[in-house]
Amino acid sequence: MRQVYPFHGLLTARLMMATAALFTCASARAQLSPDVALVEPEARTGFAAKPSTVARRRMFVAANPLAADAGLEILREGGSAVDAAIAAQMVLCLVEPQSSGIGGGAFLLNWDAKSRTVSSIDGRETAPKAARPHRFLGAGGEPRLFGELAPSPLSVGVPGVIAAMELAHRRHGKLAWARLFERAIALASGGFAVSPRLSALLAAQGAAYFNAEARALYFDEAGVARKPGVVLKNPALAASLRVVADQGSDGFYRGPMAGAILGALSAGGDMSGEDLAAYAAKVREPVCAMYRQHRVCSMGPPSSGGITMGMVFGLIEAHGAAASAPEAVVGAGQERRLLTERAADIAVLAEAEKLAYADRDQFIADPDFVPQTADLLDLGYLAARAKLIDPARPMVKAPVGAPPLKTGQLFGSDATVEQPGTSHLSALDDEGNGVAMTTSVQTAFGSGIMAGGFLLNSQLTDFSFRPADTTGAPIANRVEGGKRPRSSMAPTMIFDPRGELFALLGSPGGNRIILYNLKAIVCLIDWHCSVELAAGLPNFGSRNGPLEVESGTAAHVLLGAAFKATGASVAPADMTSGLAIIERHDGIIEGAADPRREGEARGD
Repeated sequence: MRQVYPFHGLLTARLMMATAALFTCASARAQLSPDVALVEPEARTGFAAKPSTVARRRMFVAANPLAADAGLEILREGGSAVDAAIAAQMVLCLVEPQSSGIGGGAFLLNWDAKSRTVSSIDGRETAPKAARPHRFLGAGGEPRLFGELAPSPLSVGVPGVIAAMELAHRRHGKLAWARLFERAIALASGGFAVSPRLSALLAAQGAAYFNAEARALYFDEAGVARKPGVVLKNPALAASLRVVADQGSDGFYRGPMAGAILGALSAGGDMSGEDLAAYAAKVREPVCAMYRQHRVCSMGPPSSGGITMGMVFGLIEAHGAAASAPEAVVGAGQERRLLTERAADIAVLAEAEKLAYADRDQFIADPDFVPQTADLLDLGYLAARAKLIDPARPMVKAPVGAPPLKTGQLFGSDATVEQPGTSHLSALDDEGNGVAMTTSVQTAFGSGIMAGGFLLNSQLTDFSFRPADTTGAPIANRVEGGKRPRSSMAPTMIFDPRGELFALLGSPGGNRIILYNLKAIVCLIDWHCSVELAAGLPNFGSRNGPLEVESGTAAHVLLGAAFKATGASVAPADMTSGLAIIERHDGIIEGAADPRREGEARGD
């Protein structure tokens, strides 16, 4: 059994509430200011230390206790990890609408213990066929403001969650499809207690952001958000879930539900019934890379997560940074010691992240539209790039590389601006099958447009607003009809040197998702952290700019002091991750939920 340092609490000096720092919408929806600042679902609403959960048979970790309960219930009935993930996703649609739901999209990674194979399902939203590259440009040819576009029908992509869940169930499900909707339908019909986080984010976003159906559900007649503890019922969502439970994806993408979606988008949207009926989730090859004799697998394009993490791993190893020798597991309460001792590792990690993000932004997009022409994981290429890493002389901004080319064209400098708004869940069933799934509606509460009791995404704002760069070269992630916007969602699995499943994890956080995952992976593999510490350790990383460090934590002071002599730029940032981690070791299963959110780990 591994030795773990005792739990001493996780940086309890953090702010417990920060809703005053959130932005509100001050005018009616139809009169939203074009420069309105949108609330992030990852915005701080508290920090609660959470000891890990230890089990021997099964584990489920989700961003809300009700969703975690739903997942564990299905596992106890003999359901597969996929079955549990579906049940939890339906509950998240109800209780965590700011982050995910059936009006959005998802990426799912599955481990089949019997066949010992990893597979992935792409349930990313698609642009309507009518979408054109100039979609987000104003009359003068300049990009319109994000705050103007997110709460509009133009931001809504064809939802992919239901199709992805159905495909996953067809391949890996054990229980009846309809059974997986029962808990969510019961909660939607009978009501659930509004959580403090949901109430705070609703109040911060303001009633004006939402269409009439959503305002009536989430606010009273005076426009005041539902208070914590208020029992909220959503009969419209219950009815929608019953349709999908009975009819499968056909009930969502065709017929009255499709009509409700199109009706909600009729004022300025261009989605059609054909767009909905044509949507298909896709089985894609996961991206796997070696790190310290561990195989790390995640999503490939249109997600940038797997490739970017793989580049970072290759760069670190090519640079020659060594892993620490095996020792007793570093547990919660050891944050200061860890950050002080590992400052040199963090410096190398940040430089590798800069190089990887530079290439990520330039080359990665929907592979069905943009052939992935550059071999970003070529070890020779990464070894050459690693020569640019010098922690004593940190780069201000890493240049785009020239990776080995396959076929196709090169693209212009990217202009995409990603906003965080996502959830993650991890599951391990009795047979050893695992699921890591990241799911999203994009910005807080998606577009704010509700249809059938669920909010529609604002995911098309993940495209570059500019179709070409200043040289006229087309941007890979430009808008095109039927295309899937680039994502950073990165559900991840780690396999030990024997090929056994070691850990499942993932996080929300926009294009910081990659940073949060990398922190957790390095913490687990290199620094021998407990899962509790890996989830709760202050966040840090670079997106090809300054080293961002989670504000309000010891990390900001410690790392700022450590890097002062190098001239590195260290910037405080609200880095509200939502990691959900499951680890297997010494015959036990250990789960941990990020203390920055309301998540829980449940296991037997």
